[in-house]
Amino acid sequence: MSEQKNNPLHGKRLDTIIEELVKYYGGWEGLGKEINIKCFNENPSLKSSLTFLRKTPWARAKVENLYIYRICRNK
Repeated sequence: MSEQKNNPLHGKRLDTIIEELVKYYGGWEGLGKEINIKCFNENPSLKSSLTFLRKTPWARAKVENLYIYRICRNK
């Protein structure tokens, strides 16, 4: 467990990460401008975003890195 001590994503659910980013960027449109992926720009929803991000490692990595950079660093 000690190896997770410095991991800012430890214990964070993907849906929570997305919700916090949507809130931070003022909605799906703002998040879609920051990370230009289809699930954020065309009929975005939490469910469709989760489905896509769970199947697409590169996109999930972008979301997680943005979360670490924008949300975790400002706490």
